[in-house]
Amino acid sequence: MSQPVSPLPDRGPTGRRTKGTLNPATAKRVERPAPLRQVVYDALAELIINRTLEPGQHLVEADLAEYLGVSRQPVREALQRLQSEGWVDLRPAQGAFVHMPTDEEADQLLSVRTVLEAHSARLAADKAGDEDVARLWELQKAGLEALAAEDTEGLVAANAALHAFITELSGNAVLAEMIGMVDRRVRWYYTPIARPRSHDAWQEHEELINAIAAGDAPAAERIMNQHTERTRQAFHERPKED
Repeated sequence: MSQPVSPLPDRGPTGRRTKGTLNPATAKRVERPAPLRQVVYDALAELIINRTLEPGQHLVEADLAEYLGVSRQPVREALQRLQSEGWVDLRPAQGAFVHMPTDEEADQLLSVRTVLEAHSARLAADKAGDEDVARLWELQKAGLEALAAEDTEGLVAANAALHAFITELSGNAVLAEMIGMVDRRVRWYYTPIARPRSHDAWQEHEELINAIAAGDAPAAERIMNQHTERTRQAFHERPKED
């Protein structure tokens, strides 16, 4: 006489299954990645961040699909995802619009950024070696070259790269993850003030690199705190968007 089959596979003392088979009939299939969907999302997000698509601008699926050389379906999916992340507003009977950031939203995010990056600079000053400092000066040079060329996109990219490297030098993975969460939106807020803020900002970067090179953690933290606070203030003082 056969023994009744247990409804669950046997488990060991740790709770792990020690026997059992996978049944294709009840399998939960893992979906293959959809690279086109991700590419379209990334492209639209970047167009919003660099202000090619301006705050408040009406987003027409057909126009975006033609611009990107894709069908409307991945554009529609990307807009829905961008809406869920706060980049796009979907209005009933009107369509999709680039989100218009409020001063309160910017203030909250840039205030958090100040706290995170000031701590990052302190840690970086404790850990940076000669090669690291040399890399910081290379990034500083890239920013000054963009400044001389009056290249707004280059300024934003160079600023992001320098701050990202300081975060990397901190050696704190949790801190890096948290800063990474706000990085894209910081770039969005920074773009309209990159040019008017640039001369002061890159002078402050020079002071910050000197503090990190000297291993002066308190000074690095103080300079980064002042630097990010001035950026926050500059955003509030910018000419208002229509």
